[in-house]
Amino acid sequence: MSRLRAGDSTSAVVEIRKSICTMCDPQTQCGLDLHILDGEIVKVEGSLENPHNVGSLCSKGAATRQYVYNKERLKTPLRRIGPRGSGLFEPISWDEALDEVASKLQGIKGAYGPEAVAFFAGYPKWMRPYLKRLAHSFGSPNFLTESSTCAQAMMMAQKLNGTPGFPDIKNSRCLLVWSSNPFYSNTCLARQLLKAKQNGMKIITVDPRITPMTAQSDLHLQLKPGTDGALALSMANVILLEGLYDAEFIRDHTHGFDEFQRLVEQYPPETGEAITGVPREKIREAARLYAGTKPAGLMPYSSAVVHHTNGVQNYRAVFTLIALTGNYDVKGGNMALPPSYLYISAGFATRMDEFSMPKRWEDMAPRIGQDRFPVWSELVPEAQAMHLPVQIASEVPYPVKAVLGFGMNHRMWPDSPGFLKQLESLDFIVNVDLFLTDTCNWADIVLPACSSVERSELRCYPENYVILTQPAINPLYESRSDVEIIYNLAKRLQLADPLFDAGYEASLDWILEPSGLTVRELKKYPGGMPVPAPQHVPEKKYLNRGFPTPSGKMEFSSLLLERHGHPGVPLYLHPEQSAAKTPELAAKFPLVLNTGSRLPMFVHSRTFRLPWTKSLRPAAAADMNPSDAVRFGIKQDDAIRLSTPKGSIKVRANLTEMVQPGVVHMYHAYRDADVNSLIDADYLDPISGFPGFKSLLCKIDRLET
Repeated sequence: MSRLRAGDSTSAVVEIRKSICTMCDPQTQCGLDLHILDGEIVKVEGSLENPHNVGSLCSKGAATRQYVYNKERLKTPLRRIGPRGSGLFEPISWDEALDEVASKLQGIKGAYGPEAVAFFAGYPKWMRPYLKRLAHSFGSPNFLTESSTCAQAMMMAQKLNGTPGFPDIKNSRCLLVWSSNPFYSNTCLARQLLKAKQNGMKIITVDPRITPMTAQSDLHLQLKPGTDGALALSMANVILLEGLYDAEFIRDHTHGFDEFQRLVEQYPPETGEAITGVPREKIREAARLYAGTKPAGLMPYSSAVVHHTNGVQNYRAVFTLIALTGNYDVKGGNMALPPSYLYISAGFATRMDEFSMPKRWEDMAPRIGQDRFPVWSELVPEAQAMHLPVQIASEVPYPVKAVLGFGMNHRMWPDSPGFLKQLESLDFIVNVDLFLTDTCNWADIVLPACSSVERSELRCYPENYVILTQPAINPLYESRSDVEIIYNLAKRLQLADPLFDAGYEASLDWILEPSGLTVRELKKYPGGMPVPAPQHVPEKKYLNRGFPTPSGKMEFSSLLLERHGHPGVPLYLHPEQSAAKTPELAAKFPLVLNTGSRLPMFVHSRTFRLPWTKSLRPAAAADMNPSDAVRFGIKQDDAIRLSTPKGSIKVRANLTEMVQPGVVHMYHAYRDADVNSLIDADYLDPISGFPGFKSLLCKIDRLET
């Protein structure tokens, strides 16, 4: 711990304490230097010693003080005393709150079975292994997370093909960036990309918008939302027709190539242009550049491509390009790296998965959504949260009577008002959060959580670096860490779980045992430490292990999908709402609505309350191209009605060339303009259950003020 002295010799001592920002979770966790005076954070800087952010901070991290000391922070546990949604609560003690939660959950378990309780984790990632263990030790298979709309469908596509992995950017000569804009969502990665570009790496970016990423690209393929699969198949057509593929890899290590080739023959660049809007010559140029430059990496993003009713198959088509070109599990291509902790590979092994799942699936009831989305249930070790409101309403195959939520936000669901109605019918709801959110207003018990700078947590980084933070300040008010809440509940639920009984740090030591790291050792390095002797991960591991698919090979045609009645090849289907699929509807709603597009100062609704970040977009606004504004008689900042077949919201117009003509982009989670209320609850990808957030039909009308 280093010390500074503020002002003259009589000034108080200012301490610099180390912590991390988890606002953009889990890919960043930028290191923080927190200047502490009399127990309060007075200044926030990026930590130079952290190899991931190297002293830098984005707008969200820079506003850490506004987040931690926000006047809307929850101060004490609350019990609801008015109708659900009324916001009427009374303060209670922690013992009262935890005793009541444990008693209610045990009562529901006794009456309906443990599966009648759902355990939900919102955007916070750090406590997920512990909450999942709590759910399973309790006997419930129903651990659900916001990954039901985030990264899991992308990973499903990778698993179905048998090619999980991410690009080795440092050693790539060409990078195909498919709908990712790290300048908004992962600034640490953006810095790596700029360095690689300076070293000569070529960049191709696929994105419906013009972004800082496209500005750094050698080639931008600006496709229509939801047409990614057709673009990928057209690129594959060029690669095969011009002999740019890796024949040896395809011959020796793939399944279903002949069927895939017949599919690809239907998508020459001319067809790709007609569907996607990308000029045919750009499709050819991109295919030649990616396939003809070795090694080449493909960088996906967690959610943009899979937020369509055809999302999984779209990304499956994209990921076939890795196999076609032989760029899988090779230096500079897409390397398969084993995760260390919380999705990040950092050169060491842990027992996180074993810790988080103390029971086998077959020893518990079927998961929520397992009957409707069986492919999801075979590939994702969670329940599918999008099916939760359906099962609450139907009670099939069993009733759900309670939800224990951590950071649950009802606006994550399509038809968000409809989901609130289903929550209202539950016997018992708990939500843990930093703020009294609108979703908290539907809870029976609300518990105050603390921020990342007020707790201890383990994180790791792709630079083979690891940190176990310690609280930089005491938890504000009566807030507690999520994990402390989980362990206290586990004790009251009398789960007879030896690791819960041993405590958090003992559990961490158990998780870390394969790595040789210990809590005691990690505490010696408040700012983190390099991983001692990081594991060497060889290339082409499939030569000895095969691929993680039913055939043991990379699958152009998925045997798992075929078994569940889906096309095995990545067949392109138009979005369920589109000019091609529903022309009559498109005549009434002529624009494509793309929701949730990232803004650099927001991560979901987490920084809506902060003056610095809020000031960058103080009012809910729909981004639209100026040519569409002229077409509909709209000017900058005009009040407009944004409508879909389901309903409408009132927002401001923001005119920008970043958006292509014919498309409207609307950020999500605004209280007064909830765009997810405009989406039908069943507007879902039938494979993953993901909502089609990014390809709806809409219209806009100017409102008289």
